[in-house]
Amino acid sequence: MGEEQQRSSGGSGPVVEVLRESMASQSEMAYRRDRLLAWLALTTGAGIILAIPFALRAGSEFFLPVTSALVIAVAMVPLLEWLERRGLPSPLAALLCVLLFLGLANAAIASVIFPATEWFARLPSRILLIRRNLSPLIDIYSSFERFVDETMGSLLRNSAARGRTVTVQSPNSLFDYVASSAPHALVQMVFATLVVYFFLSSWTRMRRRTITNRGSFSSAMTTARVIQEMVDRTSAYLATITAVNIGMGVLVSLMLWFAEMPSPIMWGGLVAIFNYVPYFGPIVAAGLLAIGGLMTFSDLGYALVPALLFVAVHLVEANVLTPTLVGRRLTINPLLILVALSFWSWVWGTPGALLAVPLLIILKTILDAAGWPDIAGFLFAEGTFTNAHEDEDPALPVQLRK
Repeated sequence: MGEEQQRSSGGSGPVVEVLRESMASQSEMAYRRDRLLAWLALTTGAGIILAIPFALRAGSEFFLPVTSALVIAVAMVPLLEWLERRGLPSPLAALLCVLLFLGLANAAIASVIFPATEWFARLPSRILLIRRNLSPLIDIYSSFERFVDETMGSLLRNSAARGRTVTVQSPNSLFDYVASSAPHALVQMVFATLVVYFFLSSWTRMRRRTITNRGSFSSAMTTARVIQEMVDRTSAYLATITAVNIGMGVLVSLMLWFAEMPSPIMWGGLVAIFNYVPYFGPIVAAGLLAIGGLMTFSDLGYALVPALLFVAVHLVEANVLTPTLVGRRLTINPLLILVALSFWSWVWGTPGALLAVPLLIILKTILDAAGWPDIAGFLFAEGTFTNAHEDEDPALPVQLRK
């Protein structure tokens, strides 16, 4: 009896080895298949991501107004929901939101654009005053300028025989430029306004359908949480920044009025608009105020007062007021903001710079809920580029290396 058990157990040894080898082979094949599919998905996603910016830039006439309208509509969803809770139907509430936005936008344009055109027309006659104010700085670099002029003059005299005459067409006036581009801009504004209206009027029904169409209760709750978080963060950021910018514009206007700077309301509006663009916007606003001061006042020290006043207000706003109001919940890595500004400015110019931070908030909210792709984990996991298990059989998967 004992001999039969030994023979049966001895005969099962080769069967166990065959089963282990078969399981190891199947596990290795499944592991390689999963890695191949993941690599294909990674390369395809990378190709799509690289192609998206060029598609957005080439189709800016369509994507820019649509994206701007969607960001504006998402920011106005809390006002829409507040009106709906007061018993207004969705179409009427959406119409009131659109009319309110158009009224504020037209008021801002009227207070900034028309005075700005007068300053732009006044610039050629004030060049001599600006040059006189900057004469101390010009004298500092006069010797270096003469050296450069002498060097360039000698080079040009040597190549004068080979030179050619280039006729430069004078640029059109600002009025001609606006008149030529007005129909196209008007069509885009009407299109964006319609997108905002129809998005808001169908928001409640669209959100309910998106949530109820999920396959499970947990999926529905996750979808509802992501939608609400995206709306809350975007609207909170834009509402807070808008309130801060309006307050800062009013304060700068009052300070410039006391400093006897012409068109203080226009300068306050410009400050408020440029402050929507982090980092670069305040620099441009300070530069414009410096040019305006040099165009207005004959003393260099007093001419720089408007720019210095704005810089002082902006330092308090950027380091104390905005961090306190925005809070840690909406704090974003400054590196991400700079990358977003550079990217969207390259894609859509100045409108892209204005949309950079809201789009970054929306994308970050969605990725926080859906999960960020672990590219480093895919590339370096399981010893792909390392030799962490050199003493073990590389043909076996990790689960069987025990």
